[in-house]
Amino acid sequence: MNSIMKLLSDAIFYNLIREQRYMQFLDGLGISLQLTFYSAILGTVIGLFLALAKLGRIKWLERLATLYVDIIRGTPVVVQLVLIYYAILGSSSFPKIVVASIAFGINSGAYVCELIRAGIMAVDKGQMEAARSLGFSYSHSMIYIIIPQAIKNILPALGNEFIVLLKETAIAGYIALDDLTRAGNIVRGRTFDAYTPFILVAIIYLYITTILSWMMNKLERRLRESD
Repeated sequence: MNSIMKLLSDAIFYNLIREQRYMQFLDGLGISLQLTFYSAILGTVIGLFLALAKLGRIKWLERLATLYVDIIRGTPVVVQLVLIYYAILGSSSFPKIVVASIAFGINSGAYVCELIRAGIMAVDKGQMEAARSLGFSYSHSMIYIIIPQAIKNILPALGNEFIVLLKETAIAGYIALDDLTRAGNIVRGRTFDAYTPFILVAIIYLYITTILSWMMNKLERRLRESD
């Protein structure tokens, strides 16, 4: 037992304490959280416009939105990230975190689109008819009546999408962005410990996703209480 505790304390010391390696994890976590935040905002905006385009009356917009969703959902996110960084924005001077946020936001937008579209379609058709009978235009009916109800219905699924997005950002190291996972890999390269750095990374991700799940559950309960 004492030998196991000594091995554990040595592993923690060499991977966290020595040379202040814990700062590598903290900096990486900050990058991952920023990346998730920016990507979630961009993905939500893209998803909302795509959902409205797919439900709208303009055929070419509907087909374009459908094509976008099919392509994005049908290709791996790591391929999209590499293509956007090296091919599409390769000659730009954008910081890596901006490029990665764009890539992950574009990917997330396709999934958010289907969530919002499903939420809008789940709202009773009588809501739109009632709004139009009161003099609301189609766009105002969607903005003030339909979309708020749809967002409320899909909030749990939307929260899950943001949690998935946080975990997807772990591939940001493919473009040499020092996110949390790459921080673990850097520490592994310095300590030659193949296990402890990534166990620490997994624990940090688990802790953050647990907090996010708790926050989403609390918000969902608040919304149910307001009904």
